[in-house]
Amino acid sequence: MYSFLGGLVLLVLGYMIYGAIVDKIFAPTDNPTPCVAHPDGVDFVPITPGRAFLIQLLNIAGLGPIFGALTGAIWGPQVYLWIVFGTIFAGAVHDYLVGMLSVRNDGASVSEITGKYLGGFMLQVMRLFSVVLLVMVGVVFMVGPAGLLALMVTQGTSGAVGAAGSAPALVMGYDVKQWTEILTVIILVYYFLATLLPIDKLIGKIYPIFGLCLIFMAIGIGGVTVWNHINGTKPMIELWEGLYNMHPKADTMPIWPLMFITVACGAISGFHATQSPLMARCLTSERQGRFVFYGAMVAEGIIALIWASAGIAFYNATDGGFSTAGLLAVGGGNSTSVYQISVGLLGPVGSILALLGVVACPITSGDTAFRSARLTLADWFKIDQKGMAPRLLLAVPLLAVGYYVSRLEYGIVWRYFSWSNQTLAMIALWAGAVYLCRNVSKGSSLMAAIPATFMSAVSVTYFCIAPECYLMLERNLAYGIGIGVAVLFALIFYFTTYNKAE
Repeated sequence: MYSFLGGLVLLVLGYMIYGAIVDKIFAPTDNPTPCVAHPDGVDFVPITPGRAFLIQLLNIAGLGPIFGALTGAIWGPQVYLWIVFGTIFAGAVHDYLVGMLSVRNDGASVSEITGKYLGGFMLQVMRLFSVVLLVMVGVVFMVGPAGLLALMVTQGTSGAVGAAGSAPALVMGYDVKQWTEILTVIILVYYFLATLLPIDKLIGKIYPIFGLCLIFMAIGIGGVTVWNHINGTKPMIELWEGLYNMHPKADTMPIWPLMFITVACGAISGFHATQSPLMARCLTSERQGRFVFYGAMVAEGIIALIWASAGIAFYNATDGGFSTAGLLAVGGGNSTSVYQISVGLLGPVGSILALLGVVACPITSGDTAFRSARLTLADWFKIDQKGMAPRLLLAVPLLAVGYYVSRLEYGIVWRYFSWSNQTLAMIALWAGAVYLCRNVSKGSSLMAAIPATFMSAVSVTYFCIAPECYLMLERNLAYGIGIGVAVLFALIFYFTTYNKAE
């Protein structure tokens, strides 16, 4: 419990102290923001700071801080360290820099920002890379909540998930799998509307409501988890009790780099770089950036910390000492584990609010993923988006591809999403480092260059070692390559940018 509470305090202090330092270094101005300079009634629409914060939080807080944190918790409570320090020094800096750079570049998407500071080649790479990632994100955040809703429909709120081999529950003649397919189509229809309509007509109206549900859900899950620790029902594992690889398959599942990729959005996420420009187009002052961009990421870190702690405690088997075997057995973060934790901790009534938060969380990231993909393509091909026809031209094929990908095995899509996500974050951080070095100071660039180097090692090592990437190199060799490439990137930055700055 003390590790969990300490993590919460550090996250809050991180926003108050380090967030203020980052904001001071970037030095917000009173220059007109994109929506003030040229509002278009569709994407460039002024939004109040509080509403922008809730929209940003829901944009970025998809399944990552819940599913990813629960799966990352299988390695034990050291996941707290990555969530807390990753959020403060990497994820929040990443989100803030991309959001603020978008504000200063007329609301440009992350691919255009990257191209400006890393060159033409990286512009083309990021254009393609970000669109592919956004489609995968949309799919992940379409199938995941559909599966959870299907469980709610077929199992009610009893929390009883059918045992292996038992006949699937039928509701209106459909089982869980069939309900998942039906609900996937329904969510896709909503995505179509959210992608096309002006941002203040649908997203701007429902997000604050879902945002409050998400916050209440986190408070409920976290509060009951702490209470269960106090009364001894489901004790939490302290950091010093599990500061080793607790994964039941530790021999084949090393903490580095697998845990750092798995947690994804709960510490740092390249997906956020695709989302921050949405609110960059809607802020009425640069001075709102710290609260909206840095603050929303800290809030997501808190959500991830709550779910990681809840998962470890809920599935902990203390008979033979602390263990994460129960969390592994249920499959880590997925619809079933979230359903069981929510119902088990909050009961039939309270679980409705929790599940609404969990369902709303990914859906309200998936819709803006497709919206961001539309805007990225619009920036790429210089297609004005004021009219409905050009929006349909881009939205229809994007959603059609998304539906096709949704038919693939969910686990495969999630694994590729995780690696792509962290790789995009690494590239965005390098772009931020170049901007700071050229436009602020050499020393200030280190706040982006250091986490960029770290994420370079994570992404490259994972690519070398993960089964889905097919290289599957020997572990020590993969470690050496990952560290070597990270050092190479750091040297390139030093000699091409840092050493030449005044």
